[in-house]
Amino acid sequence: MIYAIEEINSSNRLLPNITLGYRIYDGCRSETLSVKAVMALISLQEEDAVESPCTSVPRMPALLADAGFTRSLAETILSGPFHIPTISFSAVCECFGDRNVPTLFEMVPGDSYQIRAITLLVQYLGWNWVGLVQSNSTYVAMESEHIVQNFEKSSICIAYRASVSDTDPPEKIREVVNTIKQASTKIVIAFAGLADMEVLLKEVVRQNVTGIQWVGSESWVTNPILSPEQTARFLTGTLGFVNPDRDVPGLKEFLLRVSPLRSPRNPLVDKFWEKSFGCAMPRLQDVAGKEDASSPLGQCKGTERLQDITNPYTDTSHLHVSFRVFNAMFAIAQALHNTLSCEKNGCAETLDFLSHQLLYNLETLNTTQINGSSMHSHQDGSWVPKYDLINWQASASGYADIITVGKYDGSATLDKELTINDQAIVWGYGTEAPRGRCSDSCFPGTRMGIRHGEPVCCFDCVPCHDGKISNVTDAMFCTHCQLEYWPNQQKTECLLKDLEYLSFEDSIGATLAGFAVGGTCLTIVTIVIFYHYRHTPLVRANNSELSFIILFSLGLCFLCALAFISSPSHWSCILRFTVFGVTFAMCLAGVLGKTIVVLMAFKARSPKNEAMKWFTPNRQRLAVLNLTFLQCIICIFWIIQSPPYPFKSSTYYPNMLSLECQVGSDAYFWGVFIVIFLLTGITLFFAFLARKLPDSFNEATHITFSLLIFCAVWITFFPVYASAPEKYAASVHVFAILASSFSLLLCIFAPKCYIILFKPECNTKKSLFTYSSP
Repeated sequence: MIYAIEEINSSNRLLPNITLGYRIYDGCRSETLSVKAVMALISLQEEDAVESPCTSVPRMPALLADAGFTRSLAETILSGPFHIPTISFSAVCECFGDRNVPTLFEMVPGDSYQIRAITLLVQYLGWNWVGLVQSNSTYVAMESEHIVQNFEKSSICIAYRASVSDTDPPEKIREVVNTIKQASTKIVIAFAGLADMEVLLKEVVRQNVTGIQWVGSESWVTNPILSPEQTARFLTGTLGFVNPDRDVPGLKEFLLRVSPLRSPRNPLVDKFWEKSFGCAMPRLQDVAGKEDASSPLGQCKGTERLQDITNPYTDTSHLHVSFRVFNAMFAIAQALHNTLSCEKNGCAETLDFLSHQLLYNLETLNTTQINGSSMHSHQDGSWVPKYDLINWQASASGYADIITVGKYDGSATLDKELTINDQAIVWGYGTEAPRGRCSDSCFPGTRMGIRHGEPVCCFDCVPCHDGKISNVTDAMFCTHCQLEYWPNQQKTECLLKDLEYLSFEDSIGATLAGFAVGGTCLTIVTIVIFYHYRHTPLVRANNSELSFIILFSLGLCFLCALAFISSPSHWSCILRFTVFGVTFAMCLAGVLGKTIVVLMAFKARSPKNEAMKWFTPNRQRLAVLNLTFLQCIICIFWIIQSPPYPFKSSTYYPNMLSLECQVGSDAYFWGVFIVIFLLTGITLFFAFLARKLPDSFNEATHITFSLLIFCAVWITFFPVYASAPEKYAASVHVFAILASSFSLLLCIFAPKCYIILFKPECNTKKSLFTYSSP
């Protein structure tokens, strides 16, 4: 501050012909003493006003506040009613941002930016389990609440929260250090004042607590609290955010010129000189001018050279706080200059200005020039939030150096606010960043299972259930795969499911297709045989027209089985059920007609029985067509209103997708089977009545046996079909079609073909009218 005032007084640009003076009070880190000092300054101002009643010249135009929020606020409360602007080089409370305290001006960004920078740093390093140490002061307690809120929003948990103060008894400090030692995390966010951290770190040294990763606030992280050797041992690896270094040209030379000879009445210089050179300043002298020999130390001559020693005082490489003080003084000077400018305010009297004019010029001052450099602020008076990320690193000499390893720029975009040079960071213990997590990360394929009663950062890694995956680290939940997909073995990605359906490539499908083709071929052979021997008595006696209708429908039944052996599609699903229903209805209608004809033939032996007139060939064909048409009507309505459709199902095999045909409408589905079973039942009834009728061409017994097989197959079909997966359900359906078709073909037509081909002597009228069995 003194150097800045001397620079201003020697400047021709700022306040020409005006000399700034100063008065320094030591607040001793006490709010009480700070308030007392401000009262003393105000009292002096009031005395000056009484002595010079004709002038309103204040001797104290501005106040450079003490370090710390509470002291700055207390001083401002006292000086505010006198419209004396208070400049703070360290107070960073957010309450100042909106000019809630109009006479207080801050020279640093608000702490919310530092808190955000710390939060981003913790996130960047992958920590989510940290301890928080804070000061007991009201201000730090408020800012610590902001830290907690920011951490919660960023999913960072606080393992413990401890508070310290330089006025705490030793037992309390030991308790805090014991908490740090016993905690499950070694990451400590120390958002505390310099004096509070000093007592804490001294206890850390006393208990020899090592292995702690400190993340400090700006208030203490650049200050040499411990001795160089202790700093290198206990604080190496410490990280923290500080305002960027700025060069103050000439300051080092000014500091080196300080000496007791140049400041003979400055007790602070005397104490500094004694501590730096290990000597005692002369205080008591006898009349003869002899030196006081009572001091155990050698006498300080005052001519010792600061250039010959190295200490923190002469180190101007990290002027974080000094620069802000220097900048604050130039801000006051610039505002005074603007207030006293003749061009702006006239020149009634050089020093005749009002305090509110100075306040106005400080509020509108957005750029402070310092020897050619500038420090910009926003229009509302708050400074642009920029910080350097510093790292304490042990040097070759055994001391610790402060190295800049990153930057934070609050005016940048979200993804570019924080930039870190990972390779430049030196950790206190180990070559990698310490672990700061309550639980290890959950890798893809698992999810975070929160432990009841514990913070969200403490969790168990739970494997994803079947059908779910997680493809990111620390997934909160597993996601379902789509219907067509299934997780891989690691449950990290969804793979396309294998499709399952009855196909010609399957052994089952190929076997059933072979039987279907074989049945079709046998039917065609039977048709050829019957057509070739159509004029023989056996074929003519067995109602050749109905036989050809039955054989034709049986051929279609065998062929419709092939529609089930393929990938389900819209038309294949429709053909499966409708063609099956129509062809079986036609076949059973023909068998019913043959059965009734046989029964009526024996009932009509008497010439007076005219029953056969109702069963002429034309009426037989018409009856078959009518019954088949009834089934066709049902199928047409089925297709129009709710047709069968292809469907993908994973009900039976979660890792496999079954392609199946849904019936669409259950009513029409059962309607088709009801028609088939009614025809089967009626035919079976008439065949049972005609089973014992004489004559060798009576086929009622064969029809009865074939229909019994037919009923047994289809009665067994339904429960198996309803419970089997699609591939096997389709196989069961095809088997039922083939079994029932073969039963009709073999039981009804095989005996006749045997007689036609191998016993032609029985294919005569004489043989047909005997009562012998064929």
